[in-house]
Amino acid sequence: MARAAGVDARLITRYFGSKEQLAEVVDELFAKTLLLTPEHAAEAATDLLTADPPARDGMILTLRSAANPRAAEIMREHVERHYQRELADGLPGSDRAGRAALLIAICAGVQLMRNVLHDSALTDGEHLAPYLTKALSAVAAESG
Repeated sequence: MARAAGVDARLITRYFGSKEQLAEVVDELFAKTLLLTPEHAAEAATDLLTADPPARDGMILTLRSAANPRAAEIMREHVERHYQRELADGLPGSDRAGRAALLIAICAGVQLMRNVLHDSALTDGEHLAPYLTKALSAVAAESG
């Protein structure tokens, strides 16, 4: 499978253990993005700022895989096919694919700052959830 995808199998083993674990990491990292519809923005914001980071940090693995163009392409295609498209289908209004991509990017940025870089302002971020809720709601809601 790695050879067919144009990725050195050692890269997958080094960072993910196996091809199956790579898929699990991507799924674990992005599954919550499906909650980013307007009616779930507050729940998503609170979860992003308060949930314990996963035992296996998918964000670090994602960053490491980005150094390999083919691995990054595989991960991007997986995210676009499974999460971005499903999220876009749940959004009202126009430019749903672009707004879905923005929502995923915002959440990935919060995860990076909080769970990888351990930004001290986000360590106990429950009080910031209303701000993040507004940002997510602004992108998720139908404009106009």
